[in-house]
Amino acid sequence: MKQRGPLADTAIARIRHRNRREFVKGLGALAGATSLLGFEPNLAVAEPPPETTKIRLAAVPAICFAPQYLAEALLRTEGFTEIQYSKLEGTPAGFQHLLLSDISMESVGPAITFLDAGQPMVVMAGVHLGCYELFGSQRVRAIRDLKGKRVAIDGFGGGQHVFLSSMASYVGMDPSKDIDWIVSKTSADSMQLFVEGKADAFLGFPPEPQELRRRKVGHVVVNTAFDPPWSEYYCCMLTVNRDFAAKHPIATKRALRAILKAADLCAEQPERSARAIVDGGFSQSYEFTLETLKEVRYNAWRTYNPENTIRFHALRLREAGIIKSDPNKLIAQGTDWRFLNELRKELKT
Repeated sequence: MKQRGPLADTAIARIRHRNRREFVKGLGALAGATSLLGFEPNLAVAEPPPETTKIRLAAVPAICFAPQYLAEALLRTEGFTEIQYSKLEGTPAGFQHLLLSDISMESVGPAITFLDAGQPMVVMAGVHLGCYELFGSQRVRAIRDLKGKRVAIDGFGGGQHVFLSSMASYVGMDPSKDIDWIVSKTSADSMQLFVEGKADAFLGFPPEPQELRRRKVGHVVVNTAFDPPWSEYYCCMLTVNRDFAAKHPIATKRALRAILKAADLCAEQPERSARAIVDGGFSQSYEFTLETLKEVRYNAWRTYNPENTIRFHALRLREAGIIKSDPNKLIAQGTDWRFLNELRKELKT
């Protein structure tokens, strides 16, 4: 292979710097659009500055986490000057990826299992509804049809496994006995098993449902954006590292506000938001990203009760034997809605 010379390396570095500069510039313009959505720009100025100007977020291959990808410019307006994204390949397993971040969105199922395991995190808000879609073959027309069927997942304890277990428990099934779980290394591998007919069902999150619909593979059994009771509860929550929240309460509230503002941008300006996400390298497909932002209910953080979400799924997961804790104990020890309640009043449009 021909070696690149120093001039070529310099040119590549300049291109990357320019792309990064254009991305941040685009985010800044998008952040400026918040004034068009009725946000009061002086809210952050009137508060004390954050105790730290450094904050870490995770970037995982899930388009539905769009608000935390769009939050960079908004975080800067909140006083953060050093904003780090830890990009992780594949679907994160366990709590480790949250250790790389101070604040992060998380699927509701793993969030509950992490709380049950006593991990150092606090759930502070629900962000959106509707990212998960259950696809089935001709043999699967309802959740109860999963009994005795092969269901592809990316690992035990991950978002797919835990959410599907909650679904199965809700209809009276024992997910540990009634479902034939087929485990792959990644969600993409699990989806491929479904595409090839080696699995009867697959629970996808963006961009996977968009890809399956484009390829006309299987059919939607449950769409959590519209089908009750799943459409009545958050699928993704906002979590904060417990130590960060204890040491930096002002920074925590400011970061929470930035991400929730970004959620509103996803709902109100999906085209511009989708372009910024793709330009930032968080998604490869503008079409799938735009479709996700239009379908997922990003304005739900304003109205739905996140405590009800934790209680609903924790009850199901306790019935399934996946967690041991009483839901009320998890809520008392692992959640804090004070900042959310304040921000709902402050950001009321």
